[in-house]
Formats: sequence, C-alpha cells, structure tokens
Amino acid sequence: MSVLDRWSDAEAAAAVTRYAAEGVGEDLALRTYSARLLGADPALVLHGGGNTSVKTTVTGLLGETIPVLCVKGSGWDLATIEPPGHPAVRLEPLQALRALPALSDEEMVAAQRCNLIDPASPNPSVEALLHAFLPHRFVDHTHSIALLALADQPDAAELCQAVYGERVALVPYVMPGFDLALAAASAYEQAADRARSAGVELEGMVLLKHGLFSFGATAKQSYQRMIALVRQAERRIEQARCAGGFSLPPSVLEPAGGAAAVLPLLRGGLSRAAEAEGAPGRWLLALRDTPLTRAVSDDPRLSDWAGRGVATPDHVIRTKARPLVLPAGLGAGAGAAIEAALAAYGADYSSYFARQNARAGGQKKPLDPLPRLVAIPGLGLVGIGRSAAEAAVVADVAEAWAQTLLAAEAVGRFEPVNEADTFDMEYWSLEQAKLGKAAEKPLARQVVLVTGGAGAIGEATARAFAQRGADVAVLDRQGEQAEAVAAACGRRSLGLACDLTDPQSVRQALAAVAAHFGGLDIVVSNAGAAWSGAIAELSDADLRASFELNLFAHQSVAQAAMAIFRAQGMGGQLLFNVSKQALNPGPGFGAYGIAKAALLALMRQYALEGGSEGVRANAINADRIRSGLLDESMIQERSAARGVSEEAYMAGNLLGEEVRASDVAEAFVALALLERTTGAVLTVDGGNVAAMVR
Repeated sequence: MSVLDRWSDAEAAAAVTRYAAEGVGEDLALRTYSARLLGADPALVLHGGGNTSVKTTVTGLLGETIPVLCVKGSGWDLATIEPPGHPAVRLEPLQALRALPALSDEEMVAAQRCNLIDPASPNPSVEALLHAFLPHRFVDHTHSIALLALADQPDAAELCQAVYGERVALVPYVMPGFDLALAAASAYEQAADRARSAGVELEGMVLLKHGLFSFGATAKQSYQRMIALVRQAERRIEQARCAGGFSLPPSVLEPAGGAAAVLPLLRGGLSRAAEAEGAPGRWLLALRDTPLTRAVSDDPRLSDWAGRGVATPDHVIRTKARPLVLPAGLGAGAGAAIEAALAAYGADYSSYFARQNARAGGQKKPLDPLPRLVAIPGLGLVGIGRSAAEAAVVADVAEAWAQTLLAAEAVGRFEPVNEADTFDMEYWSLEQAKLGKAAEKPLARQVVLVTGGAGAIGEATARAFAQRGADVAVLDRQGEQAEAVAAACGRRSLGLACDLTDPQSVRQALAAVAAHFGGLDIVVSNAGAAWSGAIAELSDADLRASFELNLFAHQSVAQAAMAIFRAQGMGGQLLFNVSKQALNPGPGFGAYGIAKAALLALMRQYALEGGSEGVRANAINADRIRSGLLDESMIQERSAARGVSEEAYMAGNLLGEEVRASDVAEAFVALALLERTTGAVLTVDGGNVAAMVR
C-alpha cells in the first residue's frame, strides 16, 4: 500500500498550541508533530529506526541566543516521541567538527554530550553530525521500504538517478558516524551544485543500502518531500511488477500439527542451544503467517534469499545477519530436524564471527550464535525475543525485510550490504547500545496461563505475574472479560474465551497460547465454583457438575499443558487453587469440598509423576476471598448466620485481617519462584487451625 500524506494544518496548529502550554516553542512542536507522522507508518520506520532534527535557537542563562540542533535522542521511538526526545545540542561546535580529518566514535559521542543544553538529556542520535552538516532547518531520515528496494540493488546508484534525476544526492554506503556525516555533506554540496545547474531544487538524499533523507525550510515541506520521494520509488516498483518482473510461488503445505506443534519444539531447541552457550535458556516467539511472509518462507529461493542479508544495516541488531531456515515438510522428526538446523546455524555464525573478527583486528567478543529470526516453509516468519513484545518487534522487522526483498526482486535483484559491513554494524557498540541492558524481572521469559482469569483471584494473579515480567494468557468462560484482563497485563498478552469443562475447547485454547507465544511455562489452574447443599440430599447432577469444573477441568488443562511442556523439554509448573475446602470441609459444601480434595490429590499425582521431567506441581489453600464464589450476598448471609459483622466475618482468622485476592496472587507468584519446591500446599487464609496442613 502506498504511503499517505497525513499532514494536517489543523493538527499541526493544535500541536503547537498543546506544546506551548508546556513551554515548548513552535519549531520543536512542529518537529515533534511531523516526526510522529513518520513514525506512525511502518513502511517508513520501525521500532526506534530513523531520525529527525530541527535547527532552532534557545535562550541561555544570561539571555543570550544559542543556535541548537534538536535531534532525535537515543531510546526514543518516532511513533511516540515527545519534545524531550529531541534533545538540544549547541549547533556551532558540532558544525566546527567538520574541519577534523577523523573522529572516533567515543570522541563523537563525547563532543555531542558535552554540547547538550541539558546534560540530563539522552544521547543524541549517532547521525546527529550528519544532520548538523546539512544546511536545512528541518531534516528527516527514514528506512523506507520502497526506497530500500531500489537502494539494495547492484546498480542502485544508476537506478536511483534514473528515478529521481538531480532532485536527490546519492551517497555510497558508509557506516553511520563521523565518516558518513562527512561523506553525506560532500555529496550534498556536489549534488546541490548539479541541481542548481539543472534548474531544480535538491529535495533529498539517498544513502545507498541504508535509507532516505529529505529536508526543507519547514517541517511540512520536509515531511511532504519525504512522502513524495517514497511514492516515486513505489511507482517504480509497481511498474516492474506490472511488467511481470516477479510472481508469487505456490504455497507449501503447513507442517504437521501447525504452529502449535512446531513452535514449542523450536522454543525447546533454542533453550538447549542457549544453555550450551551459557545464555539464558527461555525465549518467546512471534509467528507472522501473512500472505507476505508466506510468499518468502514458501519460495524455493528462500535459502538463497536468507543468505543475502538485512534490508538496512540497522536491522542486524534485531534479526542478526540472516534468518535460520528450517526444512520444509516438518513431521514426526521435527524436533531432531530443528535441533540439527540450530546446530548448523550456530556453527555458521561462529565461522562468520571468526573470519570477520580477524578482519576487524580480533578485538571483538562474540555475541550468542542463536538466530533471532526463523523462516519455516508452510508457516511463515518467526521473531525471537526475550519477551513477547521483543519477539513481535523482530517479527515486524522481518515483515519489512520480506516486503523489501520481494519489491527488490521485482525490480531486479535484492543485494544489500555485504557481510563485512553487516558485521561492523552488528558489533558496533553504539548500535548494540540501542537494545539496552536493563536487568530482567524475576519471571521474564516465562509464559503464564491463568484460568478463571476474569474473576477476582484470576485477574489479580494475571496482573501479579505480568508485574514480575511474565507474558500472560488469560482463559475464562467470559471471553470479553478475559481479553480486558489480558489487555491490562500488556500489549502482547492474550485473552481467550474457553469452556474449561469441554476438553476440546481446552486443547484449542492451549494450542492458541502455544502458537501465540511459542510455548508455555506456568499454568495457574484457578477456575472454580461452589455448589451448595447437604451431601445426603445433593443431586447427582450438582455433584457431577462440581467435579466437571473443580476437578476434570483442571485435569484437562494440566494434560494439555503437559503436552506442551514435553514438546519443549524445558520442564514447567502446574499451580492449582485447591482452597481450604480440600483440607477443612464445611457443612453444606460437600460438592465443592470433595471435588477440591480430589484436586489436591491430582496436584500431588502430577508432582509425583512430573518431577523427573522437571515439572513442578503445587497448590494454594486460600479461604474467604471476596470473589465471584464468595460474593457480597454470600458474605452477608454467612456473617448474619454467625451473628458478626461482615468485616469481622472476613477477618475471622488468627491474624484478624481480611485476606485479599492480591494475597492469593502473590502466593502463586511465590510458588512459581520456589525452584526446588513441588507437591507443596501454601496456605493463604490469615490463620485457620482447622485448615492447617498436617
């Protein structure tokens, strides 16, 4: 789809007014507005890619006027950038650096930082000097997919010249930093002279095998020039496609069992490969099975394409230099085939590192040799990350790679930067710094499933696990409520409607979880409901209904989870909400208590049989939690029957404190973190002697 010109004079004026209330001047307000327009279009930039700037002035402490470059700062994303995301750097000292014959990365960063108006600002973009050396007030830089399809050609310079004429400057590939800033400034000046001679205005600059710049006197002019230049590239691609330059291949049959069967095998293989390298063993996966990704993954030229490289060098930190390609027709021996493919990929990566590190002087330390992108014939492209969100980012970049590749092949031949240049970018410290080194939360890299997730305890539990870094799936009979709880736990969390008393519905739900995240690590089997009535008069229907939900549903979930755990070969956890009724039955609650007692026995059986596979099973013994089971009417009834206030009834324990759903949630989290505990029952009731485990 063609990029759209989304500029609105009314919205731009509104942005100026809104930011003025925050003390932000018009130049920076418009810079922020147009930067966000660029960032909102994945055909232009993705996840921290691209950069934008404006040359303006600020007032110093003594009232002096200081020319500054407000340029995108490290860690900001154009899609969501705010004024602080364009830190102000003194412009004249930056421009003076052009007189130097050379400048190391460390010196460049130091020069930019020491000229920040606010020392607390983030580091300016590594391409800040390129922006500073250009004369235009507003400068935009994107990694437009359409432009890259032209710039990643063997004859890219000739092709871009034919498309744009003298309206753009052409810069041969140079790694970002001081050298690129010098090369771009020189190319700009030469192209500007040619443009004047031809009677046209220079509107942009193509960095071959890298990206596109546009510039102008106003934010609107620079933005609209970017859109116009990209549209021109799109028209060139469309001409090639209409001329029959490329056709899509027939689809490959989906591997046996589909994503739900293959991805846990891949996740387990990645875990073992990571642990062999001393790296964290758990990774999350994000599958993209769109017509676009299938057009690449199902093509017989896939292996050749995979070896060509990334669409723009910036992407290498997300996807590595190339994807892992799995064999077509994965079937009964899929696990072994995946392990072999991972081993071969690791060996190839180690060879790549050895030869390129020797070329670069032998000073680099190898990164892990694991792929970050996998192409699976019959399924699509799979992003790999430390979290579901990170895996999705990789998958987004993979889709951009696929789109660039197919467009480039339609025009001619996809031929991005070579191996040496890719290595230099992958191992460039300033590029790696973009990924951040923040400490991981205790349950990071874990996929947690919570049943009965729309109830009070379920919702609190889902939120508690998400707060500890886990990625969460929420199951509940009320699908919309499950989705709402999941949404509160994170953008990549999953909410699903599921009838837990229907084994087929359970299997489908857990298959969906495995396909969404790549696997499963922890199950909080929490769903339940109480049927009341004296046991001697209780109907068979009520007793059987209680067992269906309070025992057999838990068994269905545990069985389906065990199949995923075994496919991964990484162990797992089964956490059950057995309640105090399993240990301290109450009159009139036989249907509930007997089923819960059986559930406690079920937990112990899984602990007994799952231990050798690294599967831990534990339970929570909770009592008197405000929830759908113990609702307000029941609290009123129970407290009245005992002749006490509702508050006294809810705090009727040794501690004299009401136990909350959040307390149960924290207990589930605590069990999850007890790596050497299985077969245990953790009591959360404020103290009830009759329900104590003994």
